[in-house]
Amino acid sequence: MRRPAAVLGLLLVLLTACHAPDRPAPQLLRPTWREVDLPLPIGLSGRLALRDAAACAGRWFVVGAVLDPAGTPHPAAWSSVDGGAWVPLRPVPRSPYGAENVLTAVGCRDDRPVAMGGRSGGVHGNPRISAWRQDRDGSLVEVPAEFEVFGGPDAVNVGRIAGGPGGWLISGNRATGAAAWVSPDGSEFRLISGVPGLAADGAGRPWVADGVAVGSGWLMVGSVLPSGRTGSDAAVWTSPNGSAWRRAVLPDSGVDEDLQRVVRLGDRSVALGRRGEGVGAWVEEGDAWRPADGPAVRGADRPGRVWGLAARGDGAFAVVTGPADGAGWFSPDGERWSPVALPAAVPEGSDRSVAVAAADDGAVLVVDDGGRARVWSARGSWRPV
Repeated sequence: MRRPAAVLGLLLVLLTACHAPDRPAPQLLRPTWREVDLPLPIGLSGRLALRDAAACAGRWFVVGAVLDPAGTPHPAAWSSVDGGAWVPLRPVPRSPYGAENVLTAVGCRDDRPVAMGGRSGGVHGNPRISAWRQDRDGSLVEVPAEFEVFGGPDAVNVGRIAGGPGGWLISGNRATGAAAWVSPDGSEFRLISGVPGLAADGAGRPWVADGVAVGSGWLMVGSVLPSGRTGSDAAVWTSPNGSAWRRAVLPDSGVDEDLQRVVRLGDRSVALGRRGEGVGAWVEEGDAWRPADGPAVRGADRPGRVWGLAARGDGAFAVVTGPADGAGWFSPDGERWSPVALPAAVPEGSDRSVAVAAADDGAVLVVDDGGRARVWSARGSWRPV
């Protein structure tokens, strides 16, 4: 009689589990988004092409270019004290290529921005990359670099830029593997590549996607393609000074994973990236990282794409590919994610660009669909009620 009773008990447990109430869906948060206007810089006409946004120390920044009627780009940047009213920053090119730069990334520290820009040119059409640094008069001045600092035969990509107490960090990749560029003041950057931790080795080929300042120095996130197999594993890099890096590959979950964005949220770091066919979250605890449930992405052709991640005073704001009510997400701790209604859908495509910035109780969203660029701002608490 014990065996039938045990089987009956197991069936009752399974039936109870099948009829257990579903976990309530996270509440859709509805900020009040207001579309804002970015005035054309004096002397320029054409279409705005917007690429990135940043916020710190009470200042907001958006960067990109103005495409004139002939399609030629001209570097452009704007600043704001509230995310609502914007003024252009006067660009000051110092090279022929700088006059046609598209500013693709911006970071800030102590209310001062540093941007990265580029323009293809030369015999081989290689991108000519420059840093842009705000001068004392408020203008954004190009700081040309020797070609092989950002380019040369090993060039792959120059990615995102972050400011912090130790200066500035650019994350990117070279033919040798992952790479970092560091500078104490945002002017001349020093390339760090081909060193242990960053270089491709017997363990695999690394790829870095983003970086952030942490209390102990710098943190970069990305992935490693292990030698002898397909698929990628999530990875992080840490450095006390930007010169020496330690790589840590996160535990294999059995599906492709890569970290695409990272942000500092209070005393912990939070990363988002691809996990299989969806988006996953990872949370730092001390020197270790653990996976957490990420945004429940739906309605996207490529759900593994994370466009932006930024820290507000009350949590993290993320944007992924998807419809207007499924592309924005908010988390107070990096673990519990609630959908945030956006003012527009977030498109996918190589000619698209989406960026977010956040600070205190504010957020800025930039969406450029390849034909029109729009900017919105929102203020107020996003915690579910």
